[in-house]
Order: sequence, then C-alpha cells, then structure tokens
Amino acid sequence: MLLKNAHPGYISWEQYEENLRRLRENAQAIGADRRKSPPREGPALLQGLVVCGICGSRMTIRYHARQTRLVPEYVCQRDGVEHAISICQRVIGDQIDKAVGQLLVESVAPLTLEVTLSVQQELQARIEEVDRLRKKQVERARYEADLAQRRYLHVDPANRLVADSLEADWNEKLRALTEAQEQYEQQWRQDRAAIDEQQRARIAALASDFPRLWQDSKTPDRERKRMVRLLLADVTLIRGKGITVHVRFNGGATKTLELPRPLTTWELRTTPAEIVAEVDRLTNDHTDKQIVEILNQRGALSGCGQRFNSRIIARLRREYELKSRYDRLREKGLLTLEEMSARLEIDPHTVITWRNHGLLRGYPSNDRDDWLYEDPGPNPPRKAQGVKLEKRRRLMENIVCGLHEVQYEA
Repeated sequence: MLLKNAHPGYISWEQYEENLRRLRENAQAIGADRRKSPPREGPALLQGLVVCGICGSRMTIRYHARQTRLVPEYVCQRDGVEHAISICQRVIGDQIDKAVGQLLVESVAPLTLEVTLSVQQELQARIEEVDRLRKKQVERARYEADLAQRRYLHVDPANRLVADSLEADWNEKLRALTEAQEQYEQQWRQDRAAIDEQQRARIAALASDFPRLWQDSKTPDRERKRMVRLLLADVTLIRGKGITVHVRFNGGATKTLELPRPLTTWELRTTPAEIVAEVDRLTNDHTDKQIVEILNQRGALSGCGQRFNSRIIARLRREYELKSRYDRLREKGLLTLEEMSARLEIDPHTVITWRNHGLLRGYPSNDRDDWLYEDPGPNPPRKAQGVKLEKRRRLMENIVCGLHEVQYEA
C-alpha cells in the first residue's frame, strides 16, 4: 500500500507528479502516452500542441523552404505510418500561427485582464463561502466523533455487546472525520490561489509587456513557444473548405477561428491576374522587350518573386493563351515585308528605306527587328521618289566605305 507524506521527502508529492508530467511531455519516443514535445528552435509556433480534429491524434511538423524562410506544415501521419494508409490531413501552418499569435495578443489586453481579475475576485469570494461550508462539515464530523467517544466511555464494560457496537460506531465516525479533514485540506490547497493587490499589479503590467515581448524580432522562437504553452492547452485543426481552428486555453476557455484555405505552392508561385492582364494590354502597342522594361520600372514581380524578362513574358503568353503582337497586327490587316514589296512592286530594301524616311508606316512585330506595314491604300508613295531615296542610300554607303578605306590606308 502507499501512504503519502508518511515521512518527510526530498520533494513534495505534488512536485513529484509535476516532474512525471514534464518527463512524459518531453519524451522523444512516439507512444500512446505521448502528449507534447519540448519547445525547439523551429518557427512552428504550435509545435507539440496541435491535435487532429478528425482522428484526435497529435500532429507532427514538417518544414518547407520558401524563398528565404521556413514554412511549417502540420501533418497527421500516425495512422499512415502505423497502418500504411494515406495521411489523415495536412495544413500549412504559417497562417494559423499568425492567427493564434494575434489571438494571444488580443487576449492579454488591459480590458480583458481587468475582466478576468474581476471574475477571479468573484470566484474567490464564492470559494471562501464554500470553504466555510466545508469547514462546518469537518466540525460536524468532529462533533459526531467526540459524541461517539463519550458514549463508548460511559458504557458498562460488562455489557460487551453494547460496548462493541459503540466502539464500531466510534471508529466509523473517526474514519468519516479523517476523510472530511483530508478532503478539506486537499480542496483548500487547490483553492488558496487568492490574488492580492501586488499580484494584480503584476498581471496588469503583463498587458503591456506581453505584446512588446511577443512582437520583438529579437525574441527567439523557442521563447514564444514557451509563452504559448503557458496560455494554451492545445489547438485542434479541421481542414475542409476552410481551416477551422479550435483553441483551448489552460483555464478552460475556448475560442474558434475560421480561416481561409491556405494557398498551395503552385498557387503561391502563380503570377497575379492583374499582371497577366497588364501584359495582355501592353502587347497591343509594345514588344516583349519593351513590356519587360515597363514592368521592371514599375517594380512588378512574377509569381516567383523575380524581375521580368522576355522568357517569363513568353511563358505567360503561352500558359494564358495570349495572342502575340504579330497575330494582333496581322488581324488589323498589316502586311509583311514581302507582301509590301509585292504590293508596291519594289525591292524589299526599298521598302525598309521608305519606312525609315516616313514614306511607309511600319510597326515592330517582335524583338528581332521584324516589321509589319500598313497598306498605303490607293495612293502609294511615288516610285520616282523611292528611286531618289534609294540612290541617296547607296551614295551614303559608298561614302562610308570610302572613309573606311582611307582610314585603312592611313
């Protein structure tokens, strides 16, 4: 049998039970009795506190690298590991951590703490009233035990039957007294957490210290986890169309949060729709290289967080089935170089010369110096004027070639 506090020990029985609880929580081996794990350095705020809302098992953590940071993911995989089945559910944790952190900051607020202290004061008054009733119950048991003792002492020893009956009654009253006294002392130890004025001042100061400490970038993730464990018992996650988060505080209070479904990796790397629409609009008047310059000047980024280049623009046009600039100009009736040459019955070089001198209106169709031309209609440029421009071009080429030869001979 076990007799508690029969002899003075190195530690109290309550401290011994607390040590056992801490050892179970810090156990590294996976088992049925494992409830929590010690706080570690990772950024997962709810490490060791997350419970699966479908099967009730503890959820483990996986980390994924996204750009320059680690993103936690809460995974329920115990049944999957033990029975070789698919995992129960998995939830990206950064959005949940932010929501729970904001809830804690709002909970540790001056008004909330003042209401809590007022409720605590009212409960303390009720506890004192119940303590007086328990004390009267102990006194009643003591009175009945004393009365049974007096009856036993006044009985005639020769009357053994009456003496035995009174002795049994006395023992029963003594046992009832012992039980009532032990119950009273145990309940008194649990209820003696009265809050004095000094404690109230420290709790009120916590309302300003906690948010400052929580939001400080120098506060390690492990310390944030320890603060969370002082306030929360566990957090239950249920993934459906959205994420349902049931938060249970250590005092027994509960709070339910409804969060939108976190974006998947491919959704996070998807270029925003407004950027795609802007690329579609700019294609009407600009080539890919010009579009890249415009978007980079505005500071726009792709879905992967990169500055734009021609390959990204080409991929967006292919994936979203955007018409190229060439197709758009052709739909407007613009002609290619060969078609314009046949239309005017002139050499293609003459077409380029006329375009450079403003006799023909052309538009670049890509970044490879390919142009499309507007049909001049019934009044095309005069051929004599074109011949004159062609002679001027050839004369300039001869002059340039002569200068190069003179420089080479020198």
